[in-house]
Amino acid sequence: MDSVDLQVLKSSVAWRKQGHKVVLVTIVETWGSSPRPVGAMLAVRDDGLVSGSVSGGCVEDDLIYKIRDESLAVERPQVVTYGITKEEAERFGLPCGGTLQLVLETVEDDAALGELLERVERHELVSRTLDMDTGKTQLESASRDDVLSFDGKILRGVYGPRWRLLVVGAGQLSRYVAQMAQALDYHITVCDPREEYAETWDVDGTTLNRGMPDDVVNAMNLDSHSAVVAVTHDPKIDDLALLEALKSPAFYVGALGSRLNTAKRRERLAMFDLSESELDRLHGPVGLRIGSKTPPEIAVAILAELTAVRHGVELATIGTNESKQVSADGNQAVCVTTTA
Repeated sequence: MDSVDLQVLKSSVAWRKQGHKVVLVTIVETWGSSPRPVGAMLAVRDDGLVSGSVSGGCVEDDLIYKIRDESLAVERPQVVTYGITKEEAERFGLPCGGTLQLVLETVEDDAALGELLERVERHELVSRTLDMDTGKTQLESASRDDVLSFDGKILRGVYGPRWRLLVVGAGQLSRYVAQMAQALDYHITVCDPREEYAETWDVDGTTLNRGMPDDVVNAMNLDSHSAVVAVTHDPKIDDLALLEALKSPAFYVGALGSRLNTAKRRERLAMFDLSESELDRLHGPVGLRIGSKTPPEIAVAILAELTAVRHGVELATIGTNESKQVSADGNQAVCVTTTA
């Protein structure tokens, strides 16, 4: 789940404590274009207040109207579909041909919802099973490979940060990267053995590890839902992390530096037990080429490229005739990105 959906849980728990009726709405299937992915959530309060979103706004407006005037009774979980016809798609502001299938449920088990929120805030991955006939829910531990499933009778959702990001270095740029990445569904670990940087790290919601980078990478047991970004500019620190990360299943491994520094880094790394294909997984200079200069701009460039790799998007570099194909295994044909 992303930070938008985490806010849905927070709002739902708070509203229930205030005595309000709350209807949770979850996207369980989409056809054609869709503004939000499967698993996206919306909470609608009995007086029409909302948290989260499932569309560009028109579906929300329709749900608000029906729930507020009680024309849509949600006594037990039910399935609602929007956008089946072209006319409905136009009416509800869905992209041409877009269709959303939603599950609506009235929150009744406040204790279970509160426990779910607490576990997610502890960065746990949790599955929540909803019985469509009875409305009863059950919580269990989940893995990063689990996804939402719905067979018409049982809805099983996955909550919590399904992606991990290791940032090597606790400097100024790392702060912006960490803060932005939290909004993109990442659990952030920052590694820096240098006392002068680690002592001043205070970004809420992140984990600081003062161990040596290679040890931290190995201890994290990186998987295909993991990314590593090295931004210290100190090869004694960055290279340690990269040597281990490039051998891992991490979907993204990148390092800050100019083209010249990147070339020298590849030469250094090639002296160790890395294959050519493993070296080719390195994204460097890290980030999309968007003309970024300041730390916040560079952080945007880094996370934009990381997002593209995560979704397997082919990118045309801005300001050049070159392009590169990025994929979840980190392979790329041309690397022309922002420098710092």
